[in-house]
Amino acid sequence: MLVLVAPGQGAQTPGFLTPWLELPGAADRIAAWSDAIGLDLAHYGTQADAEAIRDTAVAQPLLVAAGLLSASALGECTPGAVAGHSVGEITAAGFAGVLDDTAALTLVRKRGLAMAEAAAVTETGMAALLGGEPDVVLPHLEKLGLTAANVNGAGQIVAAGTAEELKALDENKPEGVRRVVALKVAGAFHTHHMAPAVQALKQAAQALTPADPKVAYVSNKDGQSVATGAEVLERLVGQVANPVRWDLCMETFKKLGATALIEVCPGGTLTGLAKRALPGVRTIALKTPDDLDAARELIAEQSA
Repeated sequence: MLVLVAPGQGAQTPGFLTPWLELPGAADRIAAWSDAIGLDLAHYGTQADAEAIRDTAVAQPLLVAAGLLSASALGECTPGAVAGHSVGEITAAGFAGVLDDTAALTLVRKRGLAMAEAAAVTETGMAALLGGEPDVVLPHLEKLGLTAANVNGAGQIVAAGTAEELKALDENKPEGVRRVVALKVAGAFHTHHMAPAVQALKQAAQALTPADPKVAYVSNKDGQSVATGAEVLERLVGQVANPVRWDLCMETFKKLGATALIEVCPGGTLTGLAKRALPGVRTIALKTPDDLDAARELIAEQSA
């Protein structure tokens, strides 16, 4: 069974969209989406520097657009399950047919703006802890006032909180943690700091009419498959202030019988986790269009 997944914020790098715009029709689609949401996606995906695309209001729609564009370039592809990490859940909602492309981008544009506004209240951020056992790491984070915003599995937990709390973590790492790596995000996402964004997103969601998922939609709230479009949308709203349990998503992939996983552009992060947590599952990350042929071959093999 094939799983199609979409990465979250922090996966973006300057110019990553450039080669994708050379595909037939891609530039036109990006231009139309840019007009629809009032953001020049082509500029930010090809010319903007790292600081400009670190902006939450820019990064989130840029990632969803790249994910939808690269997935469509795969051609005929009906995965057994889809999932997304953090903002990637909106991309996955597009894969599953819960939201059409314009609705997904409209929602993520409002999500990015609301989360950027919430993040501006206090200087906050996120950092990945590499190594360490959860039963040691989680109490240590709580003691420092930090939230385990992402429990990613494969020995990775992401802490979120204020700049002061993150500095204290860097100076006082939990036992077993090799490194603490600051992430390219502009706030403490998936924590109580994002509570104001939940209300804004709830209002935005009221204007949408979601369809039920056409394939298994695995939610990173608890790793469960969600059967209705209404529940997917409800979870997308609450998700901005709830921890991401990617570890539970991968457990569900395993239970569903996953044999292959493709991560859409800008791929790499989730395939890296899958290689460690899902041995035997073949993985491909779509980084540039050069990866499409191998991905199509994998899709054909899974369909045979």
